Amino acid sequence: MAVGPTTRRRQLGADLRRLRELNGLTLEEAGTRVGISKATLSRYETKEGAVKWPAVDALCREYGASDEERLALVELAKGAKIQGWWRSLADPIPESMNLMLTLEDEVIREDHYACMYIPGLLQTRDYAEAVHRASEMQCPEREVQHMVDIRMKRQELLQRQNPPHIWCVIDEAAVRRLVGGHEVMRAQLQHVLSMSELPHVTVQVLPFSTGAHAAAVGSFVVLCGPNPDLDVVYVDILGGGLFMEKPQELERYRLAFQYLKAQALDLKSSAQLIHRINKEL
Repeated sequence: MAVGPTTRRRQLGADLRRLRELNGLTLEEAGTRVGISKATLSRYETKEGAVKWPAVDALCREYGASDEERLALVELAKGAKIQGWWRSLADPIPESMNLMLTLEDEVIREDHYACMYIPGLLQTRDYAEAVHRASEMQCPEREVQHMVDIRMKRQELLQRQNPPHIWCVIDEAAVRRLVGGHEVMRAQLQHVLSMSELPHVTVQVLPFSTGAHAAAVGSFVVLCGPNPDLDVVYVDILGGGLFMEKPQELERYRLAFQYLKAQALDLKSSAQLIHRINKEL
C-alpha cells in the first residue's frame, strides 16, 4: 500500500526528533542553528501542521544525516502536503472522522473489537443508516445520509489492489442486536459472512460463554501503519472518538486484542454461529 500524507508526516516528525536527540541538541539549540523557532521545531517533531522542506533539508544537514536519509526526509516533507479524497467533500465532517479517514487511508492492517455494532467497514448501507439514526437522535436526514455516504466510501479500501488486512473480533451482543429490523439484520449478517470469505478479512465472534474478557470497557480499533511506531488506537466515545498513540497505550490495546483473538471462536465456528443467529431472525 502506498504511504499516505499522514503517515509521511508522522514518520517525518519521528525521524527529525530521533536525529536531534542523537546529536544531543535541545529544541532551542537545533532551531537556532537553522533559523527556526523552538516552537516551530517542536511542531515539526510532534507531527502537527505543515512543514517546509527547505527547513527539513537544513535540519538534516545540521544533524549530519547521510545524503540518502536527507533526501528521503525532504521527500516526506513534500509528500505530506497531499490531501485525501474526503478533503473535497462539500459538507464538513467531524474532526475525529477527518483523522480516522486520514489514518485509515494509509494502514496496512486494522484490528477491530466491536461490542455494540458490526464494524463500519463491514456494514451494509441500511444497517449503517439505522445505526446513525439511533446514535444521532436529533440529526437531520441529510446529515445522516452524508455520514453514511462517507462510511460507504471508506469501504472502498477493501477493494484496493493491495488492501489492508481487516481482523474483526465481534462480540456476540453485536451479532444479536437487532438493528433496523429483521430484514436489515438478516442482510447485514449475510454480508458479514460474505466479507469474511475475502482473504484480507478475518471475522471472529466472541461468544457470551466467554464471560469476562480483556476489553469489557468498549469497542476499539488498532490502526497499524507500515512502521509499528506509527500505530494509533481509536476508541469510541459518546459524540466522537479518542485517538491514542503513546507506547504504553498502544501496548495495552495490542495485548488486549491478542487476548480477544484467543478467547473468540475460531473462523469456522464464528461463521457457523453467525449463520445460526441469522436463521433465527
